[in-house]
Amino acid sequence: MVLGGYGNFGARICRALAGNDNIELIVTGRDGHRASDFAGSLRGSARGLTLDMLSSGFAQVLKANQIDLVIHTAGPFQAQDYAVAQACVQAAVHYIDLADGRRFVCDFPQTLGAAFEGVGRVAISGASTVPALSSAVVDDLSAGWQSVDTLDICIAPAQTAPRGVATLGAVLSYCGSPIQVWQGGRWQTQIGWAAPQRVAFQRLRPRLGAPCDIPDLELFPKHYLVRERVTFRAALEVGLGQQAFAALAWLRQVGLLKKPSSLASILNAAAKLFDPFGSELGGMVVRVSGKDGTGERVKRAWHLAADNDHGPEIPCMAAILLARRLAAGEPMTHGAYACMSMIKLVDFAPEFAKWGMLTDMVEEGLSHGSPQF
Repeated sequence: MVLGGYGNFGARICRALAGNDNIELIVTGRDGHRASDFAGSLRGSARGLTLDMLSSGFAQVLKANQIDLVIHTAGPFQAQDYAVAQACVQAAVHYIDLADGRRFVCDFPQTLGAAFEGVGRVAISGASTVPALSSAVVDDLSAGWQSVDTLDICIAPAQTAPRGVATLGAVLSYCGSPIQVWQGGRWQTQIGWAAPQRVAFQRLRPRLGAPCDIPDLELFPKHYLVRERVTFRAALEVGLGQQAFAALAWLRQVGLLKKPSSLASILNAAAKLFDPFGSELGGMVVRVSGKDGTGERVKRAWHLAADNDHGPEIPCMAAILLARRLAAGEPMTHGAYACMSMIKLVDFAPEFAKWGMLTDMVEEGLSHGSPQF
């Protein structure tokens, strides 16, 4: 069962899973007609279902429909609790979500681990670009290393890629707010979407990138024993748009704008005005420095370029891969987990190829670029 199955990300996951002989697919949403119409357009025997995932009877719906796995795509997750996952516990159902909310993902294992282990099911949070893909990249770049010193990540969406009010509201929720980051070997504060810096890409023009609050900032310092810093930035294609976000961050800091997310609808509509100045090309870069297996100091980067507005396929890939594993009967240790180092980078390769996405591994050397990027 895919929650939000006809939405921006849910529809992509449904298309990828439809027609799989091991999967009986149910598309859900509050609009049953849309769910049924979309299900009818898919391969195989998918069906639609009217569903309010927050209703008190959700667990009973799961049992009645004999659901094995719920894929939760109905974000944003920044303001959600674990009601959906707890219903999955009640119904003894596997659970996967696309959450990128820092607290939602980071607190997920401790909050729900014992419950899912008790019912013999697996629950995975953050099966999306972060931390699922980002950790797969770091694992690959630093394989065999003695230590990791710095870890810098930047996502660069295409200007014309599909966007939504909910997603924009989520990223604006921490615009101008303090973010705890691992910097200089200790926890320090940065301001969300403030102080954009230049980020270089292999197949994209350089862009300005600003700090965003994601699970990786909290999970990676401990997971990879990072000595110096972990950063994450988002880089909009049109520089004026990036500067506008920085201005909103400043307004919030000085007390003139208490809730930037309240402007999500207006900004989502206004963003279309910048489309003629952008393109269909987006991407991602992950840079890691440290000591390799011989003790030599090295710096490596992995770049991804996604053209033709295919960028929104990337956040869906981890959930698709994990769902296929479960459907094929691959054993997974029961419990609740943040989706970190659960998928290898090589497993993403067929998905990248399907959408014509290009990747590059680059040995950059420690003198490359600015102090961070």
